[in-house]
Amino acid sequence: MSGKAIRESLGFLAVVVGIVFVGLELRQNRDLMRAQIRHELSTVIVEMQMATAQNLQFASVMRRGHAGEELSPDELAQFEFKSNAIFRYWENVHYQYREGLYDDVEFLSHRDAWAGYVGRSQAAVSFWCSYRGTYSPEFREALDEILSTFRC
Repeated sequence: MSGKAIRESLGFLAVVVGIVFVGLELRQNRDLMRAQIRHELSTVIVEMQMATAQNLQFASVMRRGHAGEELSPDELAQFEFKSNAIFRYWENVHYQYREGLYDDVEFLSHRDAWAGYVGRSQAAVSFWCSYRGTYSPEFREALDEILSTFRC
């Protein structure tokens, strides 16, 4: 084998090794991004839950709202702001899943939680029916499927 052929073979080998290395880096970055997104989404829901748990007035509003009890105009606004935050969080989880940054098992657990939440609260269903047009078409379709037993 001539010197030129050896150099070309080594050059080709270096390119192949470089491509493999870039592929491994991309996979590692994707895994890191998935972990970071999972952490951020977990942090958001914990903060939302803690905000309600640490404020007795707000916890009362949410409990009474979900139970269908009467709320004052200000309490209704609180209930709707919190409901919007919850549905926006879900919309974000759905988006991350569609982008491949959330795995199937974890996403299905979220869907089950969504179904449980709306299944226990006519007020959540009513909120969704009133504001569903403000969410992405893909998320609307997914949540409407869960809510197929309810009528808006």
